[in-house]
Amino acid sequence: MIEDFISRFETRIRLNRNLIVRKQNRYFLLNEKLRRSISKEFFCAGTYLGKTKRGKFFPSFNLLRMIADKKANKTIVDKKTEWLFSCGRDIFKQGIIRVMGSKRKGDYTLVLNQHGECLGFGKITRHIDKAKDGAVIKNVSDIGDFLRREKQ
Repeated sequence: MIEDFISRFETRIRLNRNLIVRKQNRYFLLNEKLRRSISKEFFCAGTYLGKTKRGKFFPSFNLLRMIADKKANKTIVDKKTEWLFSCGRDIFKQGIIRVMGSKRKGDYTLVLNQHGECLGFGKITRHIDKAKDGAVIKNVSDIGDFLRREKQ
């Protein structure tokens, strides 16, 4: 599931499967020393990669940052769009500074600010070059999600 998710951004990350540990529905990447010393009753260890829910994988921001460090589908947005995206909003064409990788409808893209920081990811809803107006990237997950959930 993790490799399938990563491939949606048209990239690959070599993760040693022997160092990935599943704890219930959560996945963690450990180093070799930690892998040898960990007990089955751990709560959290190593780098949290994400979780599965109803057969669907939900990545952590650790994993998104790992993908962002590679050559992958990325969209860099301006400051106003950065704020709006972090508040759960979709992305309009005029807020996009640069697109690296796919611009095709249906593809996934990481969303980065001008400093290269990963804000989350979205799904391209309309070919970015051909769109005249309206949202072109649907917000799937962003860094503000945790705060919005806490508010409830």
